[in-house]
Amino acid sequence: MGAIILDGSKKADEIKYELSNRIESLKSSTGSVPRLVALQIDEGGAFSVYANSQKKIADAINMDYELVKLAASVSEEDLIEKIIQLNKDENVTGVILQSPLSDGFDIIKITSFISSDKDVEGISPENKGKLLLNAYKVVPPTASAAMELINLCGIDLYGKEAVIIGHSSIVGKPLAMLLLDKLATVTVCHIATNDSGNLIEHISRAEVLIVAVGKARIVKGDWIKEGAIVIDIGINRVDGKIVGDVDFDKASKKASYITPVPGGVGPLTTTMLMRNCVELFQKQKGIR
Repeated sequence: MGAIILDGSKKADEIKYELSNRIESLKSSTGSVPRLVALQIDEGGAFSVYANSQKKIADAINMDYELVKLAASVSEEDLIEKIIQLNKDENVTGVILQSPLSDGFDIIKITSFISSDKDVEGISPENKGKLLLNAYKVVPPTASAAMELINLCGIDLYGKEAVIIGHSSIVGKPLAMLLLDKLATVTVCHIATNDSGNLIEHISRAEVLIVAVGKARIVKGDWIKEGAIVIDIGINRVDGKIVGDVDFDKASKKASYITPVPGGVGPLTTTMLMRNCVELFQKQKGIR
């Protein structure tokens, strides 16, 4: 019996429907709707696909969205000044800086200037701290998308062996905090785990396996524990096709639940970004 496929597109549609209703209600009570402003340094449209996805979803849920393109020659100081201006603008609910940025920009420094009250990606120092304290309002969208799909499995994470491959500050680390809040037993693996020769051992005991590495099919199907939940966050292009970090064909024969690539975490991530914006809007308006 093969694994049940976790359909990220279907879950995204359900959340968009819920957000659309919330925004309609908020408009009736406040006279306004959430407004997200995205900053993009114009380097030939490299990030247009992500921006277009944001615009499409914002339109679908009747939320305001503005993409501000900055000249490729913009300085770090001017970029920070633009963020500060948006922080002060009462008509702006959320701010996102499209990344990655080119060499010469200090992304940690720049994003630290985004107000925690307008930080839709949950990456400001204050919001990262709130996640650690389980006092958060927003969560990095990819991490929250992964948790939404795990929740679809209907299991109690209490005491479950959860293994995360990848320790980035926007996926692996926040996911570890979210899983710890559910009292899962969490292991975070990274390049040193692989170099020490222990990666397969950790993967083979994972009841919940989350992979966010960015290397095509790095996790082999026969490493997967029988009945495991597998969340594949990787997006890789191989021979003109998009594939994940997990060997889907073989892993799906052992797992109980698995995300496809594409169609799993990806379609849900931008929707979670919009949900963060709605949550921040309600906080700014004093609405619980």
